[in-house]
Amino acid sequence: MPQIPQTLHELSVGQLSARSGAAVSALHFYESKGLITSSRTSGNQRRYSRDALRRVAFVRAAQRVGIPLATIRDALAELPEERTPNREDWARLSEAWRKELDERITQLHRLRDHLTDCIGCGCLSLETCVLSNPDDINGEKITGSRLMPERRQPAERRP
Repeated sequence: MPQIPQTLHELSVGQLSARSGAAVSALHFYESKGLITSSRTSGNQRRYSRDALRRVAFVRAAQRVGIPLATIRDALAELPEERTPNREDWARLSEAWRKELDERITQLHRLRDHLTDCIGCGCLSLETCVLSNPDDINGEKITGSRLMPERRQPAERRP
């Protein structure tokens, strides 16, 4: 891993990529989503402050546990003066995200259980399958892929 001198306060996108393990394209994407920021040199090259390393690590850790980027961005925006997240920030935010993750885990368990049932029966009925047609309210009234009322064909014109 390339070493960055402690006196260097700004990193190029290549240096940030090498140190963080994130692809350059990912860093550009993070920047476009407001997760990290850069300044520009007179030659229009991106420069990131050293704290971008911690922000990228924060983003990647949150992504690994399934937190959406929009939620991560909102969390970073809550930090005072756009400072780098610290251990206390992570503890507070991860506690808030715990409920969302627990709900997602419950949903995945339910999906797994229904998938096993579906494979067991083999019907894949579009009318009653809990995977293909979950919580289908319209299925109680009509069958098939219609959500709009059927239109009547115009009466044939008489000459």
